Amino acid sequence: MITIAIAGKPNSGKSTFFKASTLADVEIASYPFTTIKPNTGIAYVKVDCPCQEPVIQQELGGKSCGKCIDGVRFVPVGLLDVAGLVRGAHEGRGLGNEFLDELRQAEAIIHVVDAAGGTDADGNVVDLGSHDPREDLEFFTTELNLWVFGIIKRNWRKIERKAELEGLKVERLLAEQLTGVGVSEEQVKAALLEPTSPDRTNFRSWSDEDLHTLATAVIKRSKKMVIAANKADIAPPENLKNLEQVYTASEGERVIPCSAAAELALRTAAKNKLITYVPGDADFEIVGELTDKQRKGLEMIRAFLLAHGGTGIQAIINYVVFDLLDYVVAYPVEDEHKFCDSSGRILPDAFLLKRGSNARDLAFAVHSDIGESCLYGVDARTKLRLGEKHELVNRDIIKIVSTK
Repeated sequence: MITIAIAGKPNSGKSTFFKASTLADVEIASYPFTTIKPNTGIAYVKVDCPCQEPVIQQELGGKSCGKCIDGVRFVPVGLLDVAGLVRGAHEGRGLGNEFLDELRQAEAIIHVVDAAGGTDADGNVVDLGSHDPREDLEFFTTELNLWVFGIIKRNWRKIERKAELEGLKVERLLAEQLTGVGVSEEQVKAALLEPTSPDRTNFRSWSDEDLHTLATAVIKRSKKMVIAANKADIAPPENLKNLEQVYTASEGERVIPCSAAAELALRTAAKNKLITYVPGDADFEIVGELTDKQRKGLEMIRAFLLAHGGTGIQAIINYVVFDLLDYVVAYPVEDEHKFCDSSGRILPDAFLLKRGSNARDLAFAVHSDIGESCLYGVDARTKLRLGEKHELVNRDIIKIVSTK
């Protein structure tokens, strides 16, 4: 399963974002380091279910899969809420490298920023709008870069000697040292190919500045990020504008305004049957008895939804999975005519696979034994056999033919 980390300085709304996405029971408080040990949970990407396609509906006789909500399907992903990051973490300040090390297992990072500017650099509560959230973007990236630089620097002489004495490629040796950070050899190679990176054929002359430049390129390649401009519902408009300008000027990570508190309120109200709400929607329907206070609060949230097209939480999760990480959803079936498994369940499972994956990769996602015995795949829509090199596309429905 994909693992996405939620990170940022203390008290930026990370745990609220996590709880809103998972409805897990986590502690939320307005002081730094509410989260000490990382929280883990399940969030979902939101996709259109193929069972509602007219052609498939015709073949199914109007039946639905029973796995979707009015044609909307939710596919699970792992979410990791780590402790807050403070300046000097790479030197051990705050929870230091313990925080940084927790990020190694994540494929991508959602950097939650207090867009309202109501917390200082260390996460202490200050007057709304008195802190510039652009500073949080800069220090977060700086800490990640210095973290990787520190690892490379500590091991550089050993890497240099092995490259000279054993004739090993420097990118392979660097990747070995950075494996624990979640960096692959391919990502190191890609980082070394960037125009600003040092010349890998002349590694003996690399300075500390060269190592730092390399570390920056490695982070850029290995830790894809989106900026969640949280508390956008109470943020001064200039703060959101400034964050967008930083993104535009630097061509960095995308900035998406959001309100984790609003999403949590909506999901909690839906859970208590006060409203009907599908995560990611731009509106909701009141179906239960509300107090005047509850109604007023929900109307304020509705105004934010209509202005932004939603709370932003679902949009961020979907953006990470489908845009940053480039995954597609595929549906394995056993009967390509009825789009079901051997028990008659229609589109029983949905799997997230990297774009470029084929039918055999999907078979391995279902079970290793099926993957090893996979012969070929069949496109359930066209009933055509798929070649070994055929790349799956989003929403593919595939029959796996195997010897098992």
